[in-house]
Amino acid sequence: MHPTLSNRQQSAAKFFLLALLIIIIDQLSKWAVHAYMQPGMAGEIPVFGNWFKLHYTLNPGMAFGAELPAPYGKLVLTAFRLVAVFGLSYYIIRLCKQRASGGYIACMALIMGGAVGNLIDSIFYGIVYSNAPFASPTRWFYGQVIDMLYVDIYEGFLPQNWPLLGGKYVSLWPIFNIADASIFVGVALILLNQSRFFKQEEPMTAPGEPLVAHDSENLA
Repeated sequence: MHPTLSNRQQSAAKFFLLALLIIIIDQLSKWAVHAYMQPGMAGEIPVFGNWFKLHYTLNPGMAFGAELPAPYGKLVLTAFRLVAVFGLSYYIIRLCKQRASGGYIACMALIMGGAVGNLIDSIFYGIVYSNAPFASPTRWFYGQVIDMLYVDIYEGFLPQNWPLLGGKYVSLWPIFNIADASIFVGVALILLNQSRFFKQEEPMTAPGEPLVAHDSENLA
């Protein structure tokens, strides 16, 4: 599949401004959480009952708290994020030159903005907020991502009679941030609008070959 083309070429500047807006909102939210909230349950703030809360926590790795092996796994992850940001920037410029759908490019800008937001945490927060994990080789590039948006569908102990997981304390939803949400929304919109953002490949036919199936000729 190839991106659907629009009637006019898009300006890359407005999509980079969209990404910049996401970065600013993300960084301001993380600064506010760090400045005005206590980490963990002590500083937890209910927003909509018990199912949506603000909860200050640090994520040393990727989404859902997954980590690469220490001590250099974090450095590899940060380098990967940096390469991904440059790749997304180049891709957005290329899509604009190709006159791709503005909606699709906007989704890519949301993804890039979220990626840059978390990249800033990884590169600078070990210095700015002194939150690099203990025994990190350096505080640069080892900063932990600040998460605060907590959607809690279920939190508590599972029934004892459940196999394997019985009696364990679980929280079904991870804690995330504005950057994570921007990436999720961008990917979700692309998946939901594939028929709009991408043109379907048409079946190839040999020169002079009729488009009607041969079997239909025998129905006359």
